[in-house]
Amino acid sequence: MPTPPANRSANPFRALGRHRNFRIFWTGQTLSLIGSWMQTMAVGWLALQLSNSAFVVGLVASVGAIPIVLFSMHAGALIDRGNRLQIVRFTQAVFLVQASVLWLVTYTGHVNIPLLLGLQFVQGLASAVEIPARQSMIVQLVGRDDLQSAIALNSSGFNLARVVGPAVGGIVISQFGIAWCFGLNALSFVAVLWGLYRITIPPVQGQHSAISASEQNTLATPLVTGALAPQALSATLRQASADAAEGLRYLLKKGDVRDLLLLVTTGAVFGGPFLTLLPVVARDQLGLGAGGYGVMLAVVGVGGLVAALLVAGPLSHRAHKGPVLMAAAMLFPTLLLIFAYTRNVSVAYALLFAAGLAMITWNALSNGVLQMMVEERFRGRLMAFYSLVFVGLSQAVGSFAIGALARLFNASAAIALCAVVLLGASTLTMRRSQFWRRV
Repeated sequence: MPTPPANRSANPFRALGRHRNFRIFWTGQTLSLIGSWMQTMAVGWLALQLSNSAFVVGLVASVGAIPIVLFSMHAGALIDRGNRLQIVRFTQAVFLVQASVLWLVTYTGHVNIPLLLGLQFVQGLASAVEIPARQSMIVQLVGRDDLQSAIALNSSGFNLARVVGPAVGGIVISQFGIAWCFGLNALSFVAVLWGLYRITIPPVQGQHSAISASEQNTLATPLVTGALAPQALSATLRQASADAAEGLRYLLKKGDVRDLLLLVTTGAVFGGPFLTLLPVVARDQLGLGAGGYGVMLAVVGVGGLVAALLVAGPLSHRAHKGPVLMAAAMLFPTLLLIFAYTRNVSVAYALLFAAGLAMITWNALSNGVLQMMVEERFRGRLMAFYSLVFVGLSQAVGSFAIGALARLFNASAAIALCAVVLLGASTLTMRRSQFWRRV
């Protein structure tokens, strides 16, 4: 029987203390994310060094999202029928190989923009499957009672990594060279794979069509081994397409889910991509180097970490989260608009901290609220759509667009224009939709 909100502990680390599998998963994932943020920071800086173009920086950030846009919903349908843990293990191994190749070509001096684009695309292919599989697996690790806390703790790990990764990355670049950011990231995937092979999870209750564990393993085969015959693979893909369409109809038919997803989509496309232009803002607007750029990313992460702990603790205890979610959706673009024209480094850091706090409060609450709204058999497809929006559209559309705007005008104008659009959309949603009053 679910625990009433009023009787739940406000301890933000509740899910870590109560669930061994989640504790192992979270520890390995957080260590791996530190390496991933080092790589994210280094890829942006490397693209700027190789091209000296804000447009190319945006292009490099966006190309990895193309597979997520194209394949996420199909991946979500397979995830709802497959073994989520096996899928996550395989895709994490792909990330390890991708980072190793990026280290090798950079260390040997053979890296160039086309090669960087190709490796980012490979990373996107794996992400199209890994992100929804990992996020939809969390409920199997902690149960529904601790789901919001676990999602927020995942976000806290992400933002802790956003603090540590870029800061360490700046030091690594200045002391050892940019290639070692990629090498250390490759090593970090060993941590998450170690954790994933130490945990076991029970079969999903209510998973699509109540399929058995053996059937889940069979349906995971095309993702994990690619070892299906062409006819069987074709049938699997046809079924995945039908399931993806069914999932979209379900998500769009539920009014509150639809309204929140529209708000989340707008935020992902016009809000998140401001991070893409931080290397340009750091160098051209604030006069900072790689170390200063790393600090900017870290400050966003500190704000996000504070937000994630609030969501995991006091806000997970709150029965109605909608008003806080909506306030964060309004505050975030307001802070971006001010940041766009800031020339003082200290003020910029303060605004980035506040923006990180508002952004993660909004994101973490949205993720948890959405997962509680849907049936278990649609969870994988919901998380696939969520990753399509937050990673796919944010990068493929948002990062590309903000890079193009920066080329047409400048970085400040690009960030400001996106902030104005997002603020307008949030205001319109608050006035016209009632979902935030009910959740």
